[in-house]
Amino acid sequence: MNPAECYNLCCKYHGKRVKITDTSGNVHVGEITKVDRRQVWILPDRQNRGYGLGFWGWGFGGPGFGGFGVGIALGAIAGIALAPLLFF
Repeated sequence: MNPAECYNLCCKYHGKRVKITDTSGNVHVGEITKVDRRQVWILPDRQNRGYGLGFWGWGFGGPGFGGFGVGIALGAIAGIALAPLLFF
């Protein structure tokens, strides 16, 4: 998937829960919180954050997490799909 297609798709899905697969095979599931021409940021789902109580959702930040979530380079995205409501 080229970066221009990724950018347009991320803009379309902004604020929605998505499943992003990167070129390394890593899968990221969460809500898109910000998009620019170089990166997309997703706030990982609670079960993927490492803290079962939604620690990152309270805005404390932490290692690898900024105010917008995890940044993923658009050029490293292999695929984007809307995540179903009960995706596990």
